[in-house]
Amino acid sequence: MALTPTVLTDAFILINAGNVSDHGNKVEIPVTVQDKDSTTFGQTWVNRVGGLKDAQLSIDFLNDFVAAQLDSIFWPLLGTVVTFEIRPTSAARGTGNPAYTGSILIKEWKPVMGKVGDLVTVSVSFPTSGAVLRQTS
Repeated sequence: MALTPTVLTDAFILINAGNVSDHGNKVEIPVTVQDKDSTTFGQTWVNRVGGLKDAQLSIDFLNDFVAAQLDSIFWPLLGTVVTFEIRPTSAARGTGNPAYTGSILIKEWKPVMGKVGDLVTVSVSFPTSGAVLRQTS
């Protein structure tokens, strides 16, 4: 099977039905499974089984304070659970461009972050609430 590498230049970021892709420059969805020890007496090696799954949606944005832009979108969402969809490119969902969807808790917002002379950026990490789905259609 031939490798088909993807260069991440056109990621699609949809939060609460709003497309914020044009403000993002890094996106990550680490998905983990709890590690449960199932070792019993008499065994000499540790046995493990997977427990509950968990995920985070981490995004780096260039912030924007203009009306109807990033800061005014996220500020009222603080403390709420909203939907998300992330795709490697803005093209339609498909086997070569899967969508990762679910719900996230907007647990933080950093309206101003940076030092003198820097772009105003915001790095956020939102925990998922419920399952993260991989969809190709």
